[in-house]
Amino acid sequence: MPRFVKLATLDELPEGAAREVEHEGRVYALFNVGGEISAIDGICPHQGGPLADGPVVGTTVTCPWHGWQFDIRTGKTPLGAKIKQEVFEVKIEGQDVLVAVP
Repeated sequence: MPRFVKLATLDELPEGAAREVEHEGRVYALFNVGGEISAIDGICPHQGGPLADGPVVGTTVTCPWHGWQFDIRTGKTPLGAKIKQEVFEVKIEGQDVLVAVP
């Protein structure tokens, strides 16, 4: 069952920002788009690129290594239904960004 853990603060993730956070050996990519915080698996499934370092247009992040794209809200990609990035539930408590980790 997932548990919520603090992975950042709103000060560390202002609007338009992305941040890579490692927790218990797993890498998460956190994004603030339009004031909405999203969290996805931070490692691109293609060759391990850092998704938090990629450009975000709308709600789509592009891996900076080879251009794979993912919707930061759903994890879906235009590459097909078999490929999907894991998405994690986010809660805001005060200034804390809490993410449901496995």
